[in-house]
Amino acid sequence: MKDTYKTITKASPEVLFKDRNSKFFGYAFPVKTEDEATLHLEELKSKHHKARHWCYAWQLGKSDFQYRANDDGEPSNSAGMPIYGQIQSFEVTNILIVVVRYFGGVKLGVGGLINAYKTAAQMALEEADIITYTIDEVFEISFDYPEMNIVMRLIKENNLTIIEQKLALDCKIYISVRKKEADAIFEKFNSTYKVGIKRMEH
Repeated sequence: MKDTYKTITKASPEVLFKDRNSKFFGYAFPVKTEDEATLHLEELKSKHHKARHWCYAWQLGKSDFQYRANDDGEPSNSAGMPIYGQIQSFEVTNILIVVVRYFGGVKLGVGGLINAYKTAAQMALEEADIITYTIDEVFEISFDYPEMNIVMRLIKENNLTIIEQKLALDCKIYISVRKKEADAIFEKFNSTYKVGIKRMEH
């Protein structure tokens, strides 16, 4: 079970690929939603309002992926899919890659276009800071104050991350657990007398 994913935390610097007078500007942005992707696209369209094409691909999700690839007027599958292919080969997600094309007067043909869009996307990804994160599950542990020491010992022994705690007469602690260890950790707390644990929806 894969419990890591790769993404970027900030936009990559602009890159430029040229082929027979056509210019291809490549950009990579971190995005969490389709709306965010649309926003970046609109910004680039106003920045490059004289360009001919704004082709892009995005992928969202940590384990269940959704994606979109758009040729924006270029021949079918000559732009969006080559860009998406680079997202796949770099294994990144929650990302938008846009390649803006200024037409240079010479037709490149489908093969030339595929190469240009692929290369500009690859260059953008090479310039981006790609970071690997673990896919975590969040648990709520609930207990009465006297059980505090037992719970804290379990948290410490298993190197668990506390993300929030509400300590009163009835206590709640929220912990983050790496996905592949989640079932084992659940069992440890679940089998502890007077301690409740439940999975939280993200």
